[in-house]
Order: sequence, then C-alpha cells, then structure tokens
Amino acid sequence: MLGAIFGDIIGSTRELHNVKTEEFELFPPGSHFTDDTVMTVAVAEKLLNAKSGCNSRKAYAARYKQYYNRYRNAGFGQMFSKWAESDTLRIQRSYGNGAAMRVTAIGYAFDDLKPLLKEVKASCYYTHHNREAIKGAKTVATCVFLARKQEDKDSIKRTIEKMYGYRFQPLDEIRRDYVFDSRASYSVPPALEAFFESDSYESAIRKAISIGGDSDTIACITGGIAEAYYREIPKEIATKGNLLIDSGLRRVVREFNEVMNVYRENRTDICLSKAYEIRF
Repeated sequence: MLGAIFGDIIGSTRELHNVKTEEFELFPPGSHFTDDTVMTVAVAEKLLNAKSGCNSRKAYAARYKQYYNRYRNAGFGQMFSKWAESDTLRIQRSYGNGAAMRVTAIGYAFDDLKPLLKEVKASCYYTHHNREAIKGAKTVATCVFLARKQEDKDSIKRTIEKMYGYRFQPLDEIRRDYVFDSRASYSVPPALEAFFESDSYESAIRKAISIGGDSDTIACITGGIAEAYYREIPKEIATKGNLLIDSGLRRVVREFNEVMNVYRENRTDICLSKAYEIRF
C-alpha cells in the first residue's frame, strides 16, 4: 500500500504540470498526499474493521465519508465532495478512476480472486456504480493480487487481457498524445503499461509520471502494483515519502501491513527498501 501512497505523493505536483520524461525530481517542493492516498487508506481501514454479517457496501460508504471529513482539503473532486457532504447514500454513477486508485489494499486482503472481486464491487457501489469504473477497479486489484503471488508480467498481462478485454500500447505511443482525462478506461491501461515496462519500483513510478495526464492517480495505481511485484521500494523514496504522510494515515498503513502480513509472504525475497523498516 505504501507503493500506491508514494506514487500519489510523487505525482501530486505533476498533475497540473505534466512532464513527458522519466528524468525529473521525485519530491519537488509542494509534494503532498492527495485524495488518492486518503481513499486508499480508507479502504484499508474498512478491511481492518470488517465485521461478519455487516453490509460491506454501506461500510465502505461510511468510511469514505469519514475520511473525506477528516481530509477535506486533499483535492477531492466536486462530484465526490457533493456526495460525501450529503446526508444520504444516493448512488453515484461516476465512470472516473477514483475507484481504481483506492483498491490496492483489497489486492492484499484475499487469497482467492472470487471474494476479492466481490469486495471490489462492494467498494464501488455507492460512488462508482458504473461498468467501466468497476472494471478498472477490478483490474487494479487483480494486478496487485497476481503481483503479490509473483506471477510474471507476461502472465499478468494475458490474464488482464482475457478477464477485462483491455489492450495495451507501448508507452512511447501513449505518451505522445496523452492528456488529462480521469475516465477509468483512459487511466488504468496506461498505468498498467508503466508497470509492465518497468524494471524496479522507481522505474515504474518514473514511467507512470512520464505519461502525463492525471499523474498522481496514474502513479498511485502503478505504484501499488509495482510494490506488490518488486517487494522493494528504494530507501530514499520511502524515507521522504514517509515524512509527507500524517500520523493517522501511517497508523492505519502500519496496522494493515502487520495484520495482512504484507511483507511476510515470501520473506527471503523481500528487501523492505526498506520502507517498512522506517519507524512510523
């Protein structure tokens, strides 16, 4: 989950000032976590506090509203803000990438795809009740799941193409004409391609940012998958990123990683980057 959060922070200053190169300063002045991080942690806390027999859809909605109220200035979109501030649970049919950006934790919480995909759909129900948005969220969670199971990239790509029908283009082709567009169908495939063409966590983030467009969200999606696959985040990124997360968010991340054994699934292959060695 830290991989998604650090991707969001690194992309935070690039959303309005896109770069079309992999050569850039990772944490320029003004770098900060956004609503991508806030909602990612909200999903994690919902999973940590899930109760048998509870209405999962409503539990997600309640957690989203709670986190929105804590972090109103994190950069939420107008449509989501209006929903979060209302006293009702009216279903929103957003086709945006907001559901896909926040599901990294779900990819760690299950050992079987069927319940995982059911959980993803529940997480989308009130805010992204839209076929393309749900497909994007399922795709990201599936990638995290397969990456943490150490499937190779070609296998992951084939699975995504078969399950969800996405087709992928080389980044050099995507980057040339890519502009800001928050649709899930426009954001998710490039974010995945950045991971597929990478050779490390940092490489994945740099490639994601170089696409342009909705940089923080694309890098958040890419970063969550890359962390699960490479099981390593460079110490410099982890150190600087950690300093930009507040104590409340860090507490949930730490608890989630411990409860879900995020860094213990194959301990001999893990060099924590030492993202997890940094004291929260």
